[in-house]
Amino acid sequence: MGNLTGPGKTGKTDNRAGKFLNKHMLEVILILLIIVMSVTTRGFLTINNLLNILRNMSLQGCIAFGMTMVIIAGEIDLSIGSTVAITGVIIGLTTGKLSSLGVMGMEQAVILGIVLGLFVAVLTGLFNGWLLTRFKMPSFIITLAMMNVLYGIAAIISNGFPVTSLPKWYNVFGAGRVFNVIPVPALVLLLVFAVNYVIMNYTKFGRAVYACGGNAEAARLSGINVNKVKIIVMIVVQFCSALSGVLVSSQVMSGAFSFGKGWEMTAISSVIIGGASLSGGLGSVSRTLVGLIFLGVIINGMTLLNVNEYAQYVVRGMLILIAVLINTVQTQRKN
Repeated sequence: MGNLTGPGKTGKTDNRAGKFLNKHMLEVILILLIIVMSVTTRGFLTINNLLNILRNMSLQGCIAFGMTMVIIAGEIDLSIGSTVAITGVIIGLTTGKLSSLGVMGMEQAVILGIVLGLFVAVLTGLFNGWLLTRFKMPSFIITLAMMNVLYGIAAIISNGFPVTSLPKWYNVFGAGRVFNVIPVPALVLLLVFAVNYVIMNYTKFGRAVYACGGNAEAARLSGINVNKVKIIVMIVVQFCSALSGVLVSSQVMSGAFSFGKGWEMTAISSVIIGGASLSGGLGSVSRTLVGLIFLGVIINGMTLLNVNEYAQYVVRGMLILIAVLINTVQTQRKN
């Protein structure tokens, strides 16, 4: 009996360990990566550097949480970088024009600029969602087109030059620190994460997003308004992008049509590395946060090690391929 029980317990333990490793593989790799970076890279494991990682990932991280909703719903949005750009330009132009005309002071005008920037982003998301649901156009094509449209509009209205008419206090959003320690963008990131986490895990809408991405027809037959859900997630990711646009324009104290270029790839990478499936129905906000931290640690480590900037693109691309490969293999095993 003793001989039979021993191997049985060992088998169960191995099985549990295997399931745990399979479920938390990214977290394990991240911990190992941090340990390696701490040993090989001077200055990595310092408070200032860790806060710097958090601040840097905040700008694109806000977008990644909105993108998580979109990808879980089975869609994609490539226009988010353009929204970042046009938001900063709108804020700068609104502030400069209204203050120069004497309509209101620069301090008040920048608030109106922020509101207008967020409003334009919401309208963009609504338009994208309308085309998606009304004409059944692929979200990839819609947002690819809007990416170019928004960049073009931002360049035209700014004449291709950075807009710098912003009050000094505006810099607090992007470069300020709470208690002179915690970066304000990091707090914004955590707030966006918390809101999205609650929505996706504890609300009826969150469950509807998963249902629509898993099987849209089954969701429709169960009484879920699939079109409404998809329009809302397209609006959410645009709002998050505009919020990021506020942060980056505040950080550099200007708005330019070149801001946000390529950010869609970082946002999508974080979501995919976090375990979401591009086919929809799979993923989580918490896993996206892990994916963000993983990507942030990789980029920061390569920067500290003076790795060539172009080589960093190769590493990011390989990480995406590996993440998609792992997701595909795991899905095939389950099926």
